[in-house]
Amino acid sequence: MSNKCQIIGVLDNGVESLSAPALAALKSADLVIAAKRTLALLADTIVDAEHKALTGNLSKTPEWIGKALTKHKQVVVLATGDPLCHGIGSYLRKKLGAEKLHIMPNTSTIQLAFAKIAVAWQDAKICSVHTKDAGEWELGADAEHGLYALLQAISQHDKLAVLTSPDNDPARIARMLVTQEMDDLFDMVVAENLLCADEKIFQTMSVARLGSESFSGNDVVILLRKKPQKPKLLFGYADEVFKQRKPDKGLITKREVRAVSLAKMQLCSDSIVWDIGAGSGSVGIEAAKLCRDGHVYAVEKNAADFAIARENARNFGLHNYSLIKNKAPVGMCDWPAPNAVFIGGSGGELSELIALCLALLQTDGCLVMNFVTLENMNTALTALKQSEATWDITQLQASRSQPILHMNRMRAENPVWIVSAQKGALT
Repeated sequence: MSNKCQIIGVLDNGVESLSAPALAALKSADLVIAAKRTLALLADTIVDAEHKALTGNLSKTPEWIGKALTKHKQVVVLATGDPLCHGIGSYLRKKLGAEKLHIMPNTSTIQLAFAKIAVAWQDAKICSVHTKDAGEWELGADAEHGLYALLQAISQHDKLAVLTSPDNDPARIARMLVTQEMDDLFDMVVAENLLCADEKIFQTMSVARLGSESFSGNDVVILLRKKPQKPKLLFGYADEVFKQRKPDKGLITKREVRAVSLAKMQLCSDSIVWDIGAGSGSVGIEAAKLCRDGHVYAVEKNAADFAIARENARNFGLHNYSLIKNKAPVGMCDWPAPNAVFIGGSGGELSELIALCLALLQTDGCLVMNFVTLENMNTALTALKQSEATWDITQLQASRSQPILHMNRMRAENPVWIVSAQKGALT
């Protein structure tokens, strides 16, 4: 133990929160590293030790610890609550190795916050925005925004605990929910300055009201969905679920073709997907449902179809779907490299789009295209033959039952060629 860095969890009631072994280790320390406010909180207990402020110096901390341990000094790092719950423990393990650490956890502030409202927390999704200033949330923001991961978690879970920061405070989270029209879906509780003399529990205010409050920066947010979500289909929605242009002029990939196309795209939960020529948005929307931790970027040049795709995405309550009105590839240069691309419409520039998509696809990424004309399929095959991608074609023709008098007959849908290409490591 003597040549290990001891990471001790502490709460805002200071010495009272420490166990006897933790207090003994702190009193015998030669070097204490902690946030400025924690050093001030325990100043009377660590008068004989060297102090180093963790605030603003995280990257220097492993070096400080390493040098001190080499000199056989007793090193203590103080962390809030449980150092392994969005705390410094995991960072130091990665930098120094588990064998150099001895961790003495405390009660987490998340546990304390739930205890204040007598709500079980074992099924809560734990999130943290205790990072740099993320800025205010805006509609259409994607994974580059610091609050994006939190919004996706809020969309997927009924109970959440959020560790906040002075910049990314409860009011900013509340305003994000208002912006996304989700404020009426949740009860929001803010536990501030837990175990301090000025402890406050905000439990009865609306989310909208909390968005205009001021907070200390030492807060835990609890979000409780008012009405638990019911399980929803991941994909395979009926064509009628999607709004389309009428009469019979709307662009929609039919369900059977959509299912095979999505399978060909080889999607993972965190895939980045491009949907080019979105039409009604059906393929991109179902891809967004499947890629709950990823994001779909879609483009549609037709004004009527763009409006319909945007309405469909809104109706599905998606927060990982971005749609722009443009003629591809305009606007696509700002998108992150995709794991999968679907081309439903090319605007007459199919060869150029194929070359661009293959160039920008991540390694082993998939390009999937649907064609109903021989001419477009021939253009695609010519472009693919000039590339280093591996490709294949599936012809799909589905028939659906249709009533006729007291019986049923089969009505054939138009045949579709599904061309899929995979980018290899050398492409």
